[in-house]
Amino acid sequence: MKRKLAVVGASGLIGQSCIAHFAAQPDTEVIGVSRRAPFHLHGAQFVATDLRDPKSVAAAADALKGVTHLVYAALYEAPSLVAGWSDQEQIRVNAEMLRNLMEIGITDHAALAHVTLLQGTKAYGVHIRPMVLPARENRSEMREHPNFYWEQQDYLTELAGMHGWHFTVLRPQFVFGHSLGAPMNLIPALGVYAAILKARGEPLHYPGGPMGILEAVDADLIAEAIDWSHGVETARNAVFNITNGDIFLWKNIWPALARSLGMEPGEDRAMELATAMPAAASEWDAIRERHGLAAPDIGKFVGSSFQYADFALGYGRTVAWEDSIVSTVKLRRAGFSGAIDTEEMFDKWFSRLRADRLLPPID
Repeated sequence: MKRKLAVVGASGLIGQSCIAHFAAQPDTEVIGVSRRAPFHLHGAQFVATDLRDPKSVAAAADALKGVTHLVYAALYEAPSLVAGWSDQEQIRVNAEMLRNLMEIGITDHAALAHVTLLQGTKAYGVHIRPMVLPARENRSEMREHPNFYWEQQDYLTELAGMHGWHFTVLRPQFVFGHSLGAPMNLIPALGVYAAILKARGEPLHYPGGPMGILEAVDADLIAEAIDWSHGVETARNAVFNITNGDIFLWKNIWPALARSLGMEPGEDRAMELATAMPAAASEWDAIRERHGLAAPDIGKFVGSSFQYADFALGYGRTVAWEDSIVSTVKLRRAGFSGAIDTEEMFDKWFSRLRADRLLPPID
């Protein structure tokens, strides 16, 4: 059966990996949906759509007619990224975006077979309190705290029951991939930070604070899991945590990151990247010109991901952020066994950004 798959949030890091993965499948027609065009389309059709605007969504309805599989990776983030995670307006906007898509953009629910919804570990309150370790699906959720996840998930559950299609919810940990201007992508944030330090003749200093044990997820691995979920009954109407399969500590992995960026690891030197890096925008512009990069200015390239980097690296902390570990037993038992070494993942993404002339060459 030929799939007609729509990737909503196509310009984001999960969206980019999904377009690359599914466009390579001979049985799949891919449509990318987002406000701005993805860096790579890989032959997919692109439909520019603002999910917050019902008229814009209605204009995309013809292109979405007959869609059999839908990946919903769209996300609205408030300008004050971390503070916005508990903001009622952020919750309202994200809930409204999904409703606009499913009620205005998707007019042919009879053709729809499967919807994938992306969440994350904020479902377990990682941004609010210490997680119950390991966090488990349908057991450790923090539903008592406002979160747009619950509105979206409950809404899809109701729709699936009405129309007879199925859904899968994936909850990744820290996601890493290829995207320009994404609100939560450490690859360009760390890449720009490293390039500026290197141009200054400095090693790769660790700018954060003490952090606990973490897990990462490769965006390509998420795309593989989504593809797997389309063909198995064990993924129908199910919620799964997903990780690379290993754990890491920033301080332990820092030398490997430095090698991937062609640098030596430096000392612990706390730096609020959300403040220091925009102030160094002219240095990034000089690097872009010197190496003939295709990367845009620092704001368009990194977006609010410097804020995310400060949170993820523990800037300003004097005691370690609690360990963030989720159980992936449910996903393994359901049949998905994909994994990647996290150090190899970082090396892959930095290499890909260099190949696209978004980061300077190592030499």
